[in-house]
Amino acid sequence: MAAYRYDYDVIAQWIAPGEKVLDLGCGDGSLLKHLIAVRQVQGYGVENDPDKLIACVKNGVNAIQVDMENGLSGFEDGFFDHVIMSLSLQAMQNTQGILAEMLRVGREAVVSFPNFGYWRHRQSILNGRMPVSESLPHQWFNTPNVRFFTIADFDALCEMNGIAVRERLAFDEGKLVLDEPNFLASVAVYRLGRD
Repeated sequence: MAAYRYDYDVIAQWIAPGEKVLDLGCGDGSLLKHLIAVRQVQGYGVENDPDKLIACVKNGVNAIQVDMENGLSGFEDGFFDHVIMSLSLQAMQNTQGILAEMLRVGREAVVSFPNFGYWRHRQSILNGRMPVSESLPHQWFNTPNVRFFTIADFDALCEMNGIAVRERLAFDEGKLVLDEPNFLASVAVYRLGRD
């Protein structure tokens, strides 16, 4: 049984019933399975790991194998209502490219990522070690993460690329953080669009 993920409920709030949703880096399809159950979406997953694709099939989720670093050329402009990338953006080499592709094939994009500016992560580095936490569960030598950015970094990237931040929520241990999210939140969830 998959662990409960509070970000699934946050994302579900931004999805209207019956929408077409594409989940990039969908893993075992748990988020899409959740959205199909609570929002009756037409959901499709993209994953590059063959074992996770098999898990999607077991979860009753439609998923295809695509290397997202090469873009989403197999999908039409504006075909999806929402394109989601949950806790995977930090593992992408081509961050700007995938954000552009998400907003090409979808009306809105939803991304979530661990905040490397979180105070406990800063404290770990001050103590001489790379952070390991619930939002960063891997050791430095086996992490899939290739980008290490903060909420402030992501805000600046969106502004630089003309991406509209329609909504941003920040959390620590599943609780909403309203004050100083770049310092006090371990995870951020964004709803993005074009002006």
